[in-house]
Amino acid sequence: MPDISRTLPAFSAAKSGLLMVAVVAALFLAPAPCARAQGLPLIRDAEIEALLQDYARPIFQAAGFGGGRVTVRIVNNDAFNAFVLDGGNVFVHTGTLMQANTPNEVIGVIAHESGHIAGGHMAALRARIAKDQTRALLTQVLGIGAMVAGGVSGGSGGRQTMEGGQALMQGGTSVIMKGLLAERRSQESAADQAGIKYLTATKQSGKGMLDTFERFKEQEYLTDQFQDPFVRSHPLSVDRLARLNQLATTSPYFAQKDPPSLQLRHDLMRAKLSGYLENPTTVFNRYPESNTSLPARYARAIAKFFKGGPGALEAAVQDADGMIRENPSYPYFYELKADFLMRTGKMAAAVPSLRQALKLAPSSPLIRVELASALQNSDNAEAQKEAVDLLRKSLVDDSENARAYRLLANTYYKQGKSAEADAMTAQAYYFEGNIKQAQLFAKRAQPQLRTGSPEWLKNDDIINYKPQT
Repeated sequence: MPDISRTLPAFSAAKSGLLMVAVVAALFLAPAPCARAQGLPLIRDAEIEALLQDYARPIFQAAGFGGGRVTVRIVNNDAFNAFVLDGGNVFVHTGTLMQANTPNEVIGVIAHESGHIAGGHMAALRARIAKDQTRALLTQVLGIGAMVAGGVSGGSGGRQTMEGGQALMQGGTSVIMKGLLAERRSQESAADQAGIKYLTATKQSGKGMLDTFERFKEQEYLTDQFQDPFVRSHPLSVDRLARLNQLATTSPYFAQKDPPSLQLRHDLMRAKLSGYLENPTTVFNRYPESNTSLPARYARAIAKFFKGGPGALEAAVQDADGMIRENPSYPYFYELKADFLMRTGKMAAAVPSLRQALKLAPSSPLIRVELASALQNSDNAEAQKEAVDLLRKSLVDDSENARAYRLLANTYYKQGKSAEADAMTAQAYYFEGNIKQAQLFAKRAQPQLRTGSPEWLKNDDIINYKPQT
């Protein structure tokens, strides 16, 4: 994000309000080929994405989002927050996933954000910001003119004119911000109502949504410094919370509980995030040895591996094998074991576990990529060919996976296909948001690609891509 403060006049009284408008504008208007280009630290995980898809699918259908139009993406941030930037993605923080005690709480958050997408709130907000930025600029111009006129005329009348110019700028900014915040409050209320509607249509409770907002109502009285981001981006009010309470509690499905199988998957997700994202000591405190549940064992296995030291790999693999024996049809324990092996350079040893994981989750593009990565380290020509097939198939379902493009580029380089390798590298850079490098590799590959081929057309799009200003 550019340094907004350098592009706006530094008028002390009006600066904070104008900066807020400008920052919001930058957030919602910045064009980028992917969210990672906007500085969002996204993470990918086959197990968690599959669970979030199961959470979101009925909600998206009720909201009219067909054909995979909307995707739930995971932002690596320990604060409780969720948001939308466009009409194609719902972003959920890892902090939300770890703090939510039940699936219904996360589903409620997704339902609320779906209400923003269905209501076209981002488009409306973009239009409002564009209009307000023009209005702010005109206010500044008029205020500056009055101040200059006052400075030239001098005397008491000149001082009054200058003071009038300052008041004009401050007053104009205040009106703009009040209008913007009023629109945000209206959008939040509308998203609540839409979210409850989707939950009711799918025979799910609105209790999770209500619990989430009630959890944060006390933070309204805290300064921004101490507020959770969810509160700042989803302004609450007594009236709004009362309406949400009425809508949720009068639903015929308010008492509906999450199925035990879904709750277990939710708990496994939280345990996995803890194991991978938190310090091992924190994980062992959160999931002590006295806790013999499957999620606790899952978290401790990961923590043992990352704690390191003699026997760490063996202990972690042993724990994974134990979970596999008890749950032979759960693909992600096989994937976990393979991850331990691959992180220690044992690529060949990881292949059987990844094959079994893919057999159990045949539609997972991320497991295909992991298997291709393990196979890629082999000098066997058949393994290289299989890796290419796996990667190309994964990109059919997950066309923005930069890692898959990079792995494909590596395999093509090994096979002596430099043009194809450069084209895949261009795609990887593009989806990482590095347009300059993407265009460099695309231009290098283009003359050697067959004109009109899929690779040529994708390269041509990258070469001619011009970020909007």
